[in-house]
Amino acid sequence: GMQTMAVQLGGAVEGGHDREFGYAEVEIASACRLLDEQKDHPGTPPRIDVWMSHGDRVTRLPEGFKVTARTHAVPIVAMADENRRYYGVQWHPEVTHTRQGTEQLRRFVIDICGCAALWTAANIIEDQIARVRQQVGEDEVLLGLSGGVDSSVVAALLHRAIGDKLTCVFVDTGLLRFNEGDQVMAMFADNADAGGMGITVIRVDAAERYYRELAGVQDPEAKRKIIGRLFIEIFEEESKKLTNVKWLAQGTIYPDVIESAGSKTGKAHVIKSHHNVGGLPERMQLKLVEPLRELFKDEVRRIGVELGLPREMVFRHPFPGPGLGVRILGEVRREYAEILARADAIFIEELRRAGWYDRTSQAFAVFLPVKSVGVVGDARAYEWVIALRAVETVDFMTAHWAHLPYGLLDVVARRIVNELRGVSRVVYDISGKPPATIEWE
Repeated sequence: GMQTMAVQLGGAVEGGHDREFGYAEVEIASACRLLDEQKDHPGTPPRIDVWMSHGDRVTRLPEGFKVTARTHAVPIVAMADENRRYYGVQWHPEVTHTRQGTEQLRRFVIDICGCAALWTAANIIEDQIARVRQQVGEDEVLLGLSGGVDSSVVAALLHRAIGDKLTCVFVDTGLLRFNEGDQVMAMFADNADAGGMGITVIRVDAAERYYRELAGVQDPEAKRKIIGRLFIEIFEEESKKLTNVKWLAQGTIYPDVIESAGSKTGKAHVIKSHHNVGGLPERMQLKLVEPLRELFKDEVRRIGVELGLPREMVFRHPFPGPGLGVRILGEVRREYAEILARADAIFIEELRRAGWYDRTSQAFAVFLPVKSVGVVGDARAYEWVIALRAVETVDFMTAHWAHLPYGLLDVVARRIVNELRGVSRVVYDISGKPPATIEWE
């Protein structure tokens, strides 16, 4: 945005210089309404901690602008034209790593632009409940509940809006996080006196069906297609048993709509065909209700907390749609899935205990279908290898491996080897994106 503003208003942007990715310390260079009185370190000039992700840089300011911040490597990382109230920053104020980011956004929106802070989680919930009630009336609604953030928030929102007219289908694929199936049922299906929401949830234990269909399949894309096809088949089978359902609810959020060029203008660039946008077969003859369709992920998370969902669940790291099916390299077997789910749970548990979970953008374990020699007791053994992956990123388009403390990695590795039979070696992935992707498949 800052680079676009500079070019369009007569400045210049160049590439080919040193890049800045990740943490940076910024020096405030001149007075500016957006940055005044912000300080993360003692002394003068004021310095703040930010998160960068750029290769190009502004090299010449447009007329009327002044430099408001710099780093040791880049002379212009923020600029301002106070008369026109134009401001540009090279860092990402929206991420937690930028310590003053929330204050910078608040100042711009409220102090500089004069907006009223009416778009609250409570107001969004109230608005969406009214819309849903008007849209579906007295009809019954069916929701595919995955246990992910989006479908969980939809379940909680619809339950508050239409009560027992909501039925959820939860397909336990055998490729979910450790004990996730039981956790989903406890959170949503249990009665309120047991800590749940009392929602009608149909649990389908389809693990054996998935393992059978995936047997011998090595190609990642083939695995994805099988997992997606099976979900639709099972969901259809269950929906046919519910004769009064008229609506299909989905956890579509606004980025899904943009990526699938499904916005009302139809002008969004097609990046991928998302499973939530027109994904399920039209032959189901159900009308769509998508209460999160105009919201971004951060808004969905805030709504989830406001609706009473546990913060730990709402702010979990991303989990791929095919689940562990694409974190087991090559063929998927029950044995591999069970080992991986437990290894992943150990990794996440230790990250939380050490205070590193919220400092990473995504962290998970990967099952490698190779055996390496190890010593178990007094005997040599050939056993499986688990890879650990943790990254820091702003947009998931580029990412850096997280520099986890050696002591933390040591604890995780020892626990995995000691607690899981069949694993004798743990490795840590220190690849960035690019060239590597975040997921292994």
